Amino acid sequence: MEAKEVLRKIEEKGFEAYIVGGYVRDFVLGIESHDVDICTNARVKDILNIFGNYLAHSDYYGNVKMISDKYNIDITTYRRDVKYNDDRRQVEIEYVDNLMDDLDRRDFTMNTLCMNENDVIIDAFNGRKDIIDKVIRCVGNPEERIQEDPLRMLRAIRFATVLDFRIEESLYDTLKKNANLLERLSLERIKEELTKILVNKNAIRGLDYLRRLGFLEYLGIEYDKIVNVTDICGMYSQLVIKKDYPFTKEEKELISNIKKIVAYGDIDNDILFEYGLYASLVAGNILGLRIKDITDMNAKMKIQSIKDINISSEEICSILDIEPSKIIRDVYDDLKVLILDNKLDNDNEVIKNYINDNRERWLDERSNKGNFIF
Repeated sequence: MEAKEVLRKIEEKGFEAYIVGGYVRDFVLGIESHDVDICTNARVKDILNIFGNYLAHSDYYGNVKMISDKYNIDITTYRRDVKYNDDRRQVEIEYVDNLMDDLDRRDFTMNTLCMNENDVIIDAFNGRKDIIDKVIRCVGNPEERIQEDPLRMLRAIRFATVLDFRIEESLYDTLKKNANLLERLSLERIKEELTKILVNKNAIRGLDYLRRLGFLEYLGIEYDKIVNVTDICGMYSQLVIKKDYPFTKEEKELISNIKKIVAYGDIDNDILFEYGLYASLVAGNILGLRIKDITDMNAKMKIQSIKDINISSEEICSILDIEPSKIIRDVYDDLKVLILDNKLDNDNEVIKNYINDNRERWLDERSNKGNFIF
C-alpha cells in the first residue's frame, strides 16, 4: 500500500493524517526514502479497524506498523510526552487530538515538517529554512529537550554526520555543557546511534563532534587515527572501547580479528589462512593495501583451512604408528606452513611420503612432549 493511500483511507474515516518527520525532511533535500512516519488523531483501535490485515503489529505507545512492498510505514497517534524513567525512555504518554501538540514534543525543527496527500507541507517551526540552511535546531528550549531525553544529544551528532549539517550554536553549547547526561543512557541505545554515525561516509566528522563536545569520556571510547571503511566492525576495531557494549559474538570475533591483522601490519598467506578473506579485506582497507592484491593472493592459496590439507588424522596416526595425540596438531601446523609457502604440494601421496621421511623427527618430538590425548 502506498503512503498517500494510507493518508486517504484514514481521512475518509473522518480523521486527520500527515506524513511527518524524516521522510518529509528527505523530500525537501531531494533524498529518496522508504521509511514513512504517519501521525494522526485516530487511535490504535481506529487504525486497526481501517486497515485490518495490512497491519504488521501495534504496540503500547500507539505505534502501528504497516505491511508494504515499497515502504516501511509507521502510524502513530498524536501524543504528548508525560513521564520518563531514569534511562529517559518514554514510559508514559498522553494521546491528544491536536497536531501542534504532537509536533511540539519533537526533537529538532527539521523533523517537524508534515506533508498531506497532495505534497503540501505544513511548516510550523520554520523547519524548511533550517533544512535549506543545513542547521540542526531544537524545537523549543535546548536545555529542556536534552534533559527530557539525552539520546537527543547523540541524535544531533548523527544527523550532523549523516546530513552534513551544522549544529546551531545554543544547541551546541547545551550539548557540551550536559555531556555527563550520556551516563543515563543504556549501552544498547548508545550503540544504536554510534553505529549509525560510524557507517556513514562522514563518520570521521561525527567522531570529531563527539571529541570536541567531550562525549568520548562518557561513552567509554578513545581513538587516534581513523580510516573510514564501510564495514561497521572495521570502524569499531579502530576504537578503544572501555565499556561493555552489546556486540554479538560474531561482531566481537570480527572486531578482534581485524585488530590483530592491523597490528600485524600486512596481509600474507598466514593471515589469510588464520583470519579468512573478509577480515583480511577490511583490515587491508585500514592498512591502505590494494583489495585486488589481497583477493589475488587468496585465490592462489592452495589451502584455506586445515580441513583442506589432503591427509586425514587417521592416516597420520597410521604412518607414525601412534594413537591420536597432540603431535597430530603439530604435524598439521608443519604441513600448513610448507603448503602455504609452496614448499610442499597438497597431494595425498606427496604428504604421506613427507611424513614418512620425517617419521623419526615426529616420534622424537612425541617422546620429548609426551603423548597428550585430545
